[in-house]
Amino acid sequence: MLEKKEKVLLKKAGAEVEKAKEFTKGKNKKAAIQCLKRKRLYEQQIEQLGNFQLRIHDQMIMLEGAKATTETVDALRTGAATMKAMQKATYTENMKMIQEALSAPIGAAADFDEDELEAELEELESAELEEQLLQPATTAPAAAVHAPAGRQPTRPVPAKPTPEEDELAALQAEMAL
Repeated sequence: MLEKKEKVLLKKAGAEVEKAKEFTKGKNKKAAIQCLKRKRLYEQQIEQLGNFQLRIHDQMIMLEGAKATTETVDALRTGAATMKAMQKATYTENMKMIQEALSAPIGAAADFDEDELEAELEELESAELEEQLLQPATTAPAAAVHAPAGRQPTRPVPAKPTPEEDELAALQAEMAL
């Protein structure tokens, strides 16, 4: 639009120059000066339009730069969000791996087969159950053994008797007499 207006003003300025030439030929100096004044006004308007166009181009460049900056910032935000999500996923994955590593048996414990251990445990339980079932049949209540009067059953004496045991032994000896 500004370029069209500039072309129109250039044509008007050119027309004023032509009029000024005609007035100069006709010896009308005053009218020729008026034409030149209008021509200068048109030229000033043309210069203003040129300045407007420069400002508009400058603003267009600034807007393009702002748009590029906005797109860059948006891309950086998207990238940062993606990185956060990736880091969170990586963190979660790393934690799972650490937990698995910590819960996994190591060394000799890693060689045990769970099924074999369960079978061995069942075998132990069944053997214990059999022992409990057979125990009352083999162990009968012992009949009370009576020692003849005057003789007390002797019990084995420990290798080194304590002073209390010595006293007890002495009392028992006296009573046996």
